Amino acid sequence: MEFSSTELLSLEPRQIVGELDKHVVGQGKAKRAVALALRERWRRSRLPPEQAREILPKNILMIGPTGVGKTEIARRLARLAGAPFIKVEASKYPEVGYVGRDVESMVRDLVEAAISLVRAELLAEVRVDAERAAEERLVDLLASPAASDGDKERVRAMLRVGTLDEQPVEIDVPDTARPSFEIFNPGGMEEMDVRIQDMLPGLFGGGKKKRGTKRVKEARRILQDEEEARRVDESRVTELALERAQSAGIIFLDEIDKVAGREGARGPEVSREGVQRDLLPVVEGTTVRTKYGSVRTDHVLFIAAGAFHVTKPSDLIPELQGRFPIRVELEPLGEADFIRILVEPENAPLKQARALMATEGVDLSFTDEAVAEIAAVAARVNRSLENIGARRLTTVIERLLEEVSFDAPSRAGQKIVFDGDEVRRRLEQLSSDRDLSRYVL
Repeated sequence: MEFSSTELLSLEPRQIVGELDKHVVGQGKAKRAVALALRERWRRSRLPPEQAREILPKNILMIGPTGVGKTEIARRLARLAGAPFIKVEASKYPEVGYVGRDVESMVRDLVEAAISLVRAELLAEVRVDAERAAEERLVDLLASPAASDGDKERVRAMLRVGTLDEQPVEIDVPDTARPSFEIFNPGGMEEMDVRIQDMLPGLFGGGKKKRGTKRVKEARRILQDEEEARRVDESRVTELALERAQSAGIIFLDEIDKVAGREGARGPEVSREGVQRDLLPVVEGTTVRTKYGSVRTDHVLFIAAGAFHVTKPSDLIPELQGRFPIRVELEPLGEADFIRILVEPENAPLKQARALMATEGVDLSFTDEAVAEIAAVAARVNRSLENIGARRLTTVIERLLEEVSFDAPSRAGQKIVFDGDEVRRRLEQLSSDRDLSRYVL
């Protein structure tokens, strides 16, 4: 179930956690933390503007190994809320020479996500009218100029049942030809706020069209896109997206532990502290210029995450620590968690596997013993090799179903049941041979 942002902001934290439970197993502390953060936004929206401006979001630091659900919790929360969401890795910034400028690119990416989100919402509102208008234009193109109303109705009926989908029709199509060149400057392409395409529309096509022949199926899509674009005001898209980004945006800052380092250190730690200091103003609240307009980051919710195997949260500079007051520790996943992950969530791996095989006409099923054995193998491999959490399940399932998947087109109509013995037979050698499983699992 998905909500509009208005509906979700009025949900109680317990209801938000209930929605997250449908997709992520366990990790109750993290779910409660993000649910409270979202509820805080609703509370702030009920205050007078002068007071609301002074209430900043309580950013969250998630601590836990890879594959335990940190990213999924944040992504699902954003999707439910209809909030712009991006994920960035803090560890990538030391690789860039102009680190300070590059750090602000996360805000530009957030605005791009907001533009896409708002445009999709507005297009959905006009889709029915656009489909109707596109159909009328196709009827006029396919029917003769002197066609009676009855003739046009027959053409319309044939269009709706798909009889004319493969028939060619001449329409005006956008000229997508563009000159190819690159511009280099010290700040990189993302610093170029001037939109050259808008300045030189003739050079870049600028809405030019050319006559072309398309199949009716393709022409319908082109005409519908045109009708939708006519009905959506791009200036309104930009206005709403900027507001959505700065008041409801969520930035997931992964691998924050990789840049943990303190003053007085030598070598790589120096650049790590520099990245933290470049991140600080963005997290504290600053104005970032984008090609759509300026965005304040004061009320963007930042969710940072890291395993902190080698470093500790206290290794972050004090100023940055203070900007992540809510800290939650996510628990490592064991066999019992893997069993639940395999079958309970709406997007459970075994449900996905069954759905994919059903497209080939193969009825695939797993006994309870098979599910337990898959979970046991994944947990065992995680213990003996690198612990990658629930991601190990995908690798194990792909290896288990490799033969069935390969032969599926020739096994249409068959029912295939995996029990515990079959799972053991297919995975026994791999899970027991440490050298082999290192490369395969």
